[in-house]
Amino acid sequence: MIKSITLPGSYWRSHQGGGILLIVLATLAFASLDTATKHATTLAPVLMLLWFRYLFQAVVTFALRFPVQGKTLLRTPNPRFQALRGLLLLVTSACSFFGLQYLPVGEFTAMVMLSPLVATALAAWALKNSVSARRWVLMVIGLSGVLLVVRPGGQVFGWALLFPVLLVGTYASFQVLTSRLSGEENPYTTHFYTGLVGAVIMTPLAVFSWNTSALLNYWPWFVLVGFLGTFGHLMLIRAYMRASAVVLAPFLYTQIAFATLSGWVVFNHVPDALAWVGIAVIAASGVGNALLSAHETTKARILTGPASVLAARNPSA
Repeated sequence: MIKSITLPGSYWRSHQGGGILLIVLATLAFASLDTATKHATTLAPVLMLLWFRYLFQAVVTFALRFPVQGKTLLRTPNPRFQALRGLLLLVTSACSFFGLQYLPVGEFTAMVMLSPLVATALAAWALKNSVSARRWVLMVIGLSGVLLVVRPGGQVFGWALLFPVLLVGTYASFQVLTSRLSGEENPYTTHFYTGLVGAVIMTPLAVFSWNTSALLNYWPWFVLVGFLGTFGHLMLIRAYMRASAVVLAPFLYTQIAFATLSGWVVFNHVPDALAWVGIAVIAASGVGNALLSAHETTKARILTGPASVLAARNPSA
């Protein structure tokens, strides 16, 4: 009896349980970021918000990690890949910041969560990973869910759908590249350079839409956007340091629930009936993809030992 009462608490204090809590905290931060961004873009220029979001990440990561790591924080064997990764995430963020001006948070997030499935397809092409027929079926199911959300006559059908479509492509590429770098780079070094690349690129661009009064009057929103983006990615790093990708991947889809809830609470937007079905289909296909990864990893461990487990990992991790 005592064991059954204390087991849940001990599980959440374990590495795996702690990783799950951290990944859910990350998805909450990302959903809150999208909600804050949607409002902040009505107060300040988008390019300034993007600039501050990445400047905040670079400065805070350096301040937190340089005292711990010293100059090793700045050492990278893949500077070109780091630059490309930073550019991909910047384009992803730009699509999000601009797209959220026109699209509801919940539906936007649901469409974006198709990225891991697209990353699987990209990895099959770029990294020559083998992709099973079941994964292709899950991808088709996920796409059918997106079509339910963005159908003609629905709440979100329009030209602004170009933003999440482009975002899915860039974010899937970002995930594949992250997987490629994961075994060679310190995650905090990658986090720092992602912020630095974004800040360097956005600094000259932000000048064209600079608004000092917006920065002075609405600086809490700038800080909130910067904090949520930085905090969310730090929680992702910490989560993947504590638990494997196949354990954590299904919990990434809690972001859809958080985003839909925040869209209702903050903007009084509720998806229509078919959009709800589409959101559920997208989430189900994503969770199915994650569970399939877990099954393949377990099977690889049993058949050929730990060496093949890395090959069986979902490239979207």
